[in-house]
Amino acid sequence: MNQPKPWLKNYLEGVPFEIDLGNYNSIVEMIEESFEKYPDRIAMESMGHTISYRQLDLLSKDFAAYLQTLGLDTGARIAIMFPNVPQYLISMLGTLRAGFAVVNINPLYTARELEHQLKDSGAKAIFIIENFAATLQKCIAATQVQHVVLCAMGDCLGVLKGAVVNLVVRRVKKLVPEFHLPGAVPFNTALAQGLRGTFKRPELKPDDLAVLQYTGGTTGVSKGAVLLHRNLISNVTQGQVWLEPTLGHLGASVQPATVCALPMYHIFAFTVTMLFLRLGGKTVLIPNPRDLPAVCKTLSKETFHLFPAVNTLFNALMNHPDFETVNWRAHKISIGGGMAVQSAVAKQWLARTGVPITEAYGLSETSPLATGNPVTNTEFTGSIGVPVSSTWVMCVDDDGLEVPLGQPGEIAIRGPQVMAGYWQRPDETARVMTPDGYFKTGDIGVMDARGF
Repeated sequence: MNQPKPWLKNYLEGVPFEIDLGNYNSIVEMIEESFEKYPDRIAMESMGHTISYRQLDLLSKDFAAYLQTLGLDTGARIAIMFPNVPQYLISMLGTLRAGFAVVNINPLYTARELEHQLKDSGAKAIFIIENFAATLQKCIAATQVQHVVLCAMGDCLGVLKGAVVNLVVRRVKKLVPEFHLPGAVPFNTALAQGLRGTFKRPELKPDDLAVLQYTGGTTGVSKGAVLLHRNLISNVTQGQVWLEPTLGHLGASVQPATVCALPMYHIFAFTVTMLFLRLGGKTVLIPNPRDLPAVCKTLSKETFHLFPAVNTLFNALMNHPDFETVNWRAHKISIGGGMAVQSAVAKQWLARTGVPITEAYGLSETSPLATGNPVTNTEFTGSIGVPVSSTWVMCVDDDGLEVPLGQPGEIAIRGPQVMAGYWQRPDETARVMTPDGYFKTGDIGVMDARGF
């Protein structure tokens, strides 16, 4: 295709037009490389407790070994229903390392929503935090789920701190409604069983299913976007080269760090977390972003370089009296995604932190990053930026024909991060995918003469 790409001349120095996917067969290979390179670095911090890359390697491998004892078929779907706690990363990586596929589930789902996603995905196992076990109890009989791994908020925080956290969650705040799930295996029991077992490394391929990422269902029933290992490898690589002009200048002795306040079951936070594992970075987990005093208290003690958020979180934080206690000194990039960032919020954020909000755009169907602003911008642009490396974007009319620059049209995206289709919905897939590989987003946009 000879379509002009006006955006290329707006790439920052060092950002390649095309990404190199290396020789990785799976996202697992990519992350395991970090386990080998950075064993002593902190991979994540949660409620003051840290887990190193070496520990994350061993824990996720134990979890994979446990999963492999369940007799599940190759490519089985495993549902994960956690907030931002270490158990999410351990079980998610363990699922992928065992050769299975992750089904990310919003812990705030109703029983009806949970039942739909479990039935649609055909998940045979679910990892769930006890706070939401009562929801699962209401619908599990109608699903194919045969195995339940049940965790508590304090699991993975050490014996003493874990016991205190669990006591507060269960008895003081009363956040765990009564439930009855006979046969559920405690999270730490599963880890112990895996430790005694033997992990068998599966042969994963780029076209194997990695994640079923369900869409919000805003345009009808929620659909599972089929994200293959190669989609995730591509998007992590695209994010890495896009952030390199800023994060690449931190210095060899500085570990890049990000704040994970957005839920990891959402594709935005999921891929940023994978990216920081790829970089050997530290991820600061925020289990409840609505608890703004706790968020500010955590961030007052942390050094971080990347802060991804949505407009509502940027705004809520700035309007909280503890905002000034946050340590913004090392902060380099604020990424706004998930929804449009309001100009007034962006203006105030720049004034308060000294760092502009860099808006980016994508969807569950694009793993998610599709376009972004240059990360060295010194002001908010009001644009979602330009297509990232190896990505084509055009605006099309109702007949699928490209409209002239400056004219509104439906945003269509082609690139290695675009999903393989919707899970078991060939009709829906055919409706959004063009014969030449473009995904029609349903969003309306205007591309200017510079490709923004």
